[in-house]
Amino acid sequence: MSEQKAAEFSEADGLAVVRLHRPALTRQVKEELLAALRGAAASTTARAVLLLGSDRAFCVGQDLAEHARVLEEAPDQALTTVREHYNPIVLALESIQVPVVVGIGGACVGAGLGFALAGDVRVAARRARFGTAFTGIGLASDSGLASRLVTALGRARAMELMLLGTVFGADRALELGLVTEVVDDDAWEERAREVAAGLAAGPTAALVAAKREVAAAAEGVRPLAELLEEEADLQNQLGVTADHAGAVRAFLDKRKPTFTGG
Repeated sequence: MSEQKAAEFSEADGLAVVRLHRPALTRQVKEELLAALRGAAASTTARAVLLLGSDRAFCVGQDLAEHARVLEEAPDQALTTVREHYNPIVLALESIQVPVVVGIGGACVGAGLGFALAGDVRVAARRARFGTAFTGIGLASDSGLASRLVTALGRARAMELMLLGTVFGADRALELGLVTEVVDDDAWEERAREVAAGLAAGPTAALVAAKREVAAAAEGVRPLAELLEEEADLQNQLGVTADHAGAVRAFLDKRKPTFTGG
């Protein structure tokens, strides 16, 4: 019996579905997610895309156990994943011309929140939890998260979420405008599929044009690719700090990290 893929792409009736089966981003998960998103972006028949996780979590960001091993065994390679995986994943999402609906059944933090915000419409279960998470392990953000938070919330609120790293619930996410709709825990996937199917049955050319207009207005004068490169540079600098290595180890040991500023 073959092992279930970590992420996969399927399509039926004009709706492309990309599903993450594992919440933590190992190298395998990132590679399979990227392949699935590229498959959705390359489809000539999809009229909408649905991005899903599981009931337990949408995506919790980098698998820190794997990351800790790389930090110890090959520290110069630990942050190459930003350019190798995270930037391409966000750019693959950005390249999808048709509407992208994100279904969030549980935890959505770190890079997972960046991926979710790269979609166009977000449906969340009431149990879902959100957070930026990066400063808690001694890193700045990647996956376009800071840029999208500023666009969605403004500088002050984005700064609050980035610096404090507070975890917040679905109702708060709805209040902030980070999700479109909050539904009962047993209805999130059904509702996300309903919204995506409605868009897939809609005026595709008009929806594509509307999405392009909004994206151009939100991006302003700095291209996304430039912002992603800047994020990768920051991660390379921060990934070799003692604070980051110590925070990763504290997370794995289930204790509170102590930051020294180094």
